[in-house]
Amino acid sequence: MNEHMTHLPMDKLCAKAIQLRKQTLEMMCRVGEGHITSCFSCTELLIALFYCDILQYSPKNPNWPERDRFILSKGHSCGILYAVLADLGYFNPEEYNRCTKDGSLLCLLLKHTVPGAEVSTGSLGIGFGMAAGMALAMKKDRRNQVVFTILGDGECQEGSVWETAMFAAQYDLNNLIAIVDRNYLSCSDFTENTVGLEPFCQKWEAFGWTVKHINGHRFEDILEAFDGVHSRRDRKPLVIIADTVKGKGVNFIENKPLMHGVALNAMEETIALKALDEGICV
Repeated sequence: MNEHMTHLPMDKLCAKAIQLRKQTLEMMCRVGEGHITSCFSCTELLIALFYCDILQYSPKNPNWPERDRFILSKGHSCGILYAVLADLGYFNPEEYNRCTKDGSLLCLLLKHTVPGAEVSTGSLGIGFGMAAGMALAMKKDRRNQVVFTILGDGECQEGSVWETAMFAAQYDLNNLIAIVDRNYLSCSDFTENTVGLEPFCQKWEAFGWTVKHINGHRFEDILEAFDGVHSRRDRKPLVIIADTVKGKGVNFIENKPLMHGVALNAMEETIALKALDEGICV
């Protein structure tokens, strides 16, 4: 069982989203680089997984054998995952102040040595493949855990993603839950201007997946999509396409392609923090 707060009321979930976005922003501005906008688009998705009794985990025992597995395939968004893991007690929050320094536990791409991180990710598509492998191993071992993974939509332009999608459907990996952070942007432009993904839901269906399409910032939608994931009878793997806004919560960085991987200067940081403080839930 989870040892931390679960089933937070909606106003607490909104407050948690503001808190974690602010911590992520401050950390990346202190470092001078990092993927702020990519972190902000998947914030509510991570909060739902970790704070609403969906993902089974134990911060006091990160390698607890009965835990579900969570793979952040879009590893460049690790800043927001660090905020979650520190908040839950996986490691000392002071590590946030040491990010990227010599001997630091944390860097700007996810390392498997971080408590709560299962694998190192950052090369797009790799985490998804490892998640499918874990799900298959659990099936063969007759284990009941679920593997959750978050991908970026720009990541879905990688061929390896679709190889994994075929593999997962072939082996009936209904214990694999993929969540696509569909913010419609990749590193330098909108996805549909580079390698178009639409019709996106239909592609996943054609590859043999059950598809749910939701608002990825609306907690009611997210929680409904996750309902029953530990007792699925559908033999197909499940993908949740979560429509999001890259840079969500700070209007001057929202949906701006060239803000990918860019930290803010001191004045911009102050404005952004104020915007987050004034933020409201979808």
